[in-house]
Amino acid sequence: MEELAKEAGIPVRTLRFYRERGLISPPRREGRIAWYDDHHLARLRTISGLLERGHTLTGIADLARTFESGRDVAEVLGLGEPTEETPVRLTPEQLADYFEGESTPENLATAMELGYLGTDGDEIVHISRRLLEVSAELVREGVPLAEVLASGRRVREHADALADLFVATLRAHSTEAEPPQLRPLARAVVDAELSMALDRRLRRDAEAAQPPKTSE
Repeated sequence: MEELAKEAGIPVRTLRFYRERGLISPPRREGRIAWYDDHHLARLRTISGLLERGHTLTGIADLARTFESGRDVAEVLGLGEPTEETPVRLTPEQLADYFEGESTPENLATAMELGYLGTDGDEIVHISRRLLEVSAELVREGVPLAEVLASGRRVREHADALADLFVATLRAHSTEAEPPQLRPLARAVVDAELSMALDRRLRRDAEAAQPPKTSE
């Protein structure tokens, strides 16, 4: 315990307190010797980093339980990594920096349920760098992370329906499991239609905001 506390740069009494609160797992015992490992050291450094970012010990304990109950990265990735997305490995402190004040156990549990996040030892893996960056930008613009995740759930439902449509359409006229033109054509159509849909929506909003015309 003394060696671990020294490596982590904390007093032994603090380490004992963390153990009593369940913030770190018990050591491996061999007779009267208690062995701590790199996992314990990484957890202590995570606790220190989150405390520096304003998290409370109670909040950190809740976050730890959320991570421990979440799916590991193998479950999230399923049969393999996304074809066109780049997963991102993060420490809990880095994730907290992306979503300052929004990295709550509830939001993390939702992200894990959606398959955006998985765990790999002491690291967190986000399934898509693009989604991570966009989500963080929306939070910086003032949109609560809970609403970003709720919107993501709805977008996924529509995206699944669009994927079914494009795959069924192209496979009906191709013998290939994944026609080479599938992804570029689907992206182009969705991008164009979404752009025009935004035009229509914003135009309707602008017309609705105009004062009614009065007769002279």
